[in-house]
Amino acid sequence: MIELNLHKKLSTPAGEMDLHFECVLKAGSLTTIYGPSGAGKTSVLRMLAGLMQPDSGVIKVNNQTWFDASKGINLKPQKREVGFVFQDYALFPNMSVRENLEYALATKKETKVIDELIELMELGSLEKRRPDTLSGGQKQRVALARSIVRKPEILMLDEPLSALDQSMRSKLQDYILQIHKEYSPTMLLVSHEMGEVFKLSDEVVVLERGSIKQQGPPSLLFASRQVSGKFQFTGEILNIQKEDIIYIISVLIGNNLVKVAADEREVVKLAVGDKVLVASKAFNPIIQKIG
Repeated sequence: MIELNLHKKLSTPAGEMDLHFECVLKAGSLTTIYGPSGAGKTSVLRMLAGLMQPDSGVIKVNNQTWFDASKGINLKPQKREVGFVFQDYALFPNMSVRENLEYALATKKETKVIDELIELMELGSLEKRRPDTLSGGQKQRVALARSIVRKPEILMLDEPLSALDQSMRSKLQDYILQIHKEYSPTMLLVSHEMGEVFKLSDEVVVLERGSIKQQGPPSLLFASRQVSGKFQFTGEILNIQKEDIIYIISVLIGNNLVKVAADEREVVKLAVGDKVLVASKAFNPIIQKIG
């Protein structure tokens, strides 16, 4: 369990902002900090990693105190069991893919995890290549693998997929889920992409201007605004869930999540990731695959 109570005065383009972030993260969960640019999302990650010092507050990880301003405790970044994935990959350009992973090892004797990650992240054909010969998606796979080499307690992802196109983002999201399933770190993701948040998160913390506005499962937080009346929109299916004798289909339309009830005959033709038309017929929503 991770207990965070962080206070920090930040300078932003919009002026000075008081960041107050207080929440508890369950061990092994994947929590997303969601919100607009300048809300303080990255600062929370940096404080947890020890790269930025809070003005006051406490950080406790599995009953170990990493930071306590009142007691003068501030563990150095090297002493904190965290992995960090940035937007810009941060790979060593003069090292091969395998060498980048090996550099992150605690000891050179633990090479088994390197082989595991190369297989899991499908890097076998790339392991001898240097970063400047890789695509953006390939570099990010290497960065993800390197972040988990030491099997950290906490894996932090700071908008790691924002520079990639939608197709590559979707593939990398699958790799993130694989890492979470295989190694079970507590994961903290920064994102402002609703579809990504819905697909990856167990829990979402909505941060605005340094304050937590909402917290809970994505299906509850993002389904509050429903489309009603006469409408016709296109979107992407994020989830299909059976409830009693009907199915609830979650569709991302623009930046809104819409839930549509459907029967088994409609659902059999649909799958997560399908592009669909959501329209009204006799005041009832209908859903139809397109493309």
